[in-house]
Amino acid sequence: MYRIAFDIGGTFTDFVLAASDAPPRFLKLPTTPDDPARAVEAGLARLLAEAGVAGQDLDAALHATTIATNAIIERKGAPTALITTAGFRDVLIIGRQKRYETYDLYMEKPPPLTPRRAIFEVVERMDHNGAVLEPLDSASVDAAVAAVLAGGYTSVAVALLHGYANIAHEAAIRDALAKAAPDLPVTLAAALSPKFREYERTSTAVANAYVRPIVDQYVRRLEGVLAATGFTKSMFIMQSAGGLISPEIARAEPVRIVESGPAAGVLMAAMIGTEAGADHVITFDMGGTTAKLGAVDGGAPAVTPTFEIDPIRYRPGSGLPINVPAVELLEIGAGGGSIARTDLGVIHVGPESAGADPGPICYGGGGTRATVTDANLALGYLNPEFFNAGAMRLDVEAARAGIKRDIADPLGLSVEAAAWGIHTVANGNMERAMRIVSVERGRDPRRYAIVAFGGAGPAHAARIAQSIGAGSVIVPFGAGVGSAIGLLQAAPKIEVSVTAVMDLAAPEAAAGIAKVYRDLEARADADLARLGADGAPVWNRYGYLRYRGQGYEIKAALPDGPIDAGFPAAVEAAFHAAYAQAYGYHDDAAAIEAVDWHLVATLPHPAGTIDLGWRAPQGSAPAGERPTWQPETGAFAPTAIYDRRTLGVDADIVGPAIVEDPEATIVVPAGMRARLTAHGHLVIQTGKGTPP
Repeated sequence: MYRIAFDIGGTFTDFVLAASDAPPRFLKLPTTPDDPARAVEAGLARLLAEAGVAGQDLDAALHATTIATNAIIERKGAPTALITTAGFRDVLIIGRQKRYETYDLYMEKPPPLTPRRAIFEVVERMDHNGAVLEPLDSASVDAAVAAVLAGGYTSVAVALLHGYANIAHEAAIRDALAKAAPDLPVTLAAALSPKFREYERTSTAVANAYVRPIVDQYVRRLEGVLAATGFTKSMFIMQSAGGLISPEIARAEPVRIVESGPAAGVLMAAMIGTEAGADHVITFDMGGTTAKLGAVDGGAPAVTPTFEIDPIRYRPGSGLPINVPAVELLEIGAGGGSIARTDLGVIHVGPESAGADPGPICYGGGGTRATVTDANLALGYLNPEFFNAGAMRLDVEAARAGIKRDIADPLGLSVEAAAWGIHTVANGNMERAMRIVSVERGRDPRRYAIVAFGGAGPAHAARIAQSIGAGSVIVPFGAGVGSAIGLLQAAPKIEVSVTAVMDLAAPEAAAGIAKVYRDLEARADADLARLGADGAPVWNRYGYLRYRGQGYEIKAALPDGPIDAGFPAAVEAAFHAAYAQAYGYHDDAAAIEAVDWHLVATLPHPAGTIDLGWRAPQGSAPAGERPTWQPETGAFAPTAIYDRRTLGVDADIVGPAIVEDPEATIVVPAGMRARLTAHGHLVIQTGKGTPP
């Protein structure tokens, strides 16, 4: 059995070819921004040729992508129209009244993906229970359809007030659009996200419509590339919540894959933490363009029912809300390609990135501005002859010249001090983000391990972990292609949810809950039929509940089994437990209100038959040494260099040291020690932390 996994990032495209009876093959190739499928095509051809495998021998192709995210952040989606209820044209523009920065007089709000001139109203009205208060006016529908066609829009979102409670009016508008323009893609908010809060639901529908034509074209291109190799089986795409979906679902509902790549990395980190005996993990994925941080609590990735795209200065409420489940993540513009600059005598790093084209100065691809990778090379941390397994030779002198011109000369610093300043500022940016993921979200970083991966993460992780008080850093086997490995651990999954506000103490609560889950199961079955995967699903229920009068809900895992007269009491007990875990107490006397209901269907996957095992060599001696910058002494010093491929189990490494992986470089600072585990993971002890 062979499975291919590939993750397209902003700078590199990562591949893993895994087999049931042979070690995996890893590969990193520069991403081709003008056509990401070109890098996939080249990587597939190379890996299959090296393994002597044909495309028809592959049992599955697994993919993670950031194309939807990038299209939204860069505002490069399709021209999109929105049709909404009369009087609610400005929902996207107004958003929420709460200011994410209370005292910032110059606070900016994220501009909507659809401008006001592309928003059209129809006359209709329903109440929150789905009862029709004002019938849909056909003349207003005809006028809206005509305006959409006249405007040349290539995608349409329909989001009506209280459409989540009754989809009839939205469906009628869809039918009218289909009659006038059969090939025009239409997204219904009531089908995509049947949940209350009109701003979030409308934002989700518009985001889906905005990226739908782009994702459709992109996925079809990938399917063609795979078919050209002789591949005949299923391709699956990672969704934001950590499960796999089919290309058909991804093309229709691309908002599900907005956090595709980072989610795969968190799945991998959960597996690595379990293997290393750490159930509580902060995930740190630093690539060439961005750094992504997430969390694993009790061995399971933290999942949020909603998330925001492109938040401003990481502040909640400052981004575009998306009403679909996602692995809890924080993404910042800090990667190996992040560009350094000076402003008012201070070094700044990112969020602008050199990306794959032209790339850092040292790549020799035409880059002219100093980056984090250039700084790490000038500090001696990177081996110019062994970058990306030797596939790329780095130009040290060009990197030094760029740092001198951009940073050192303007600030009156030596090249080494300027390079260390770039490295330190990048670390500071990521440290602040890590504190948001940990301390600001109720996690004590002293009780968490850091799982560091991505091409650049292992070079920075140890010092960042030490600064926030984390006791250990785990650098997994295959760290440089961690998200691609995470794809191999994922299972096909369908998640559906709906708003149905209920008083759990009401006599009709059990009957109401039973009906909700019958409807949810029917929706999930329809999606499972489109999934293209075999096997019987495992069902999990969740509820989002609150004490009556509260404005927001918390998630509670609900029991399996029949929904009978005693089920509402079981739901109450589950909510009390979840509330106590989050806040340290619960109120037995307060009335509980259920708001959203959630159902997850997970199918079995053959990951257990794939060999991701590490083969333990016997050596542990350094492969040599080279001078690296030691900030403790402010000078270069000879540093032991280890080849990770030759390290045996329990190899003991005393910092300062450099461990070179084919796909990443691991920095072990002075005063720290590192040890290789039986699974091939390198664990760095920072000297901090508190035993759990």
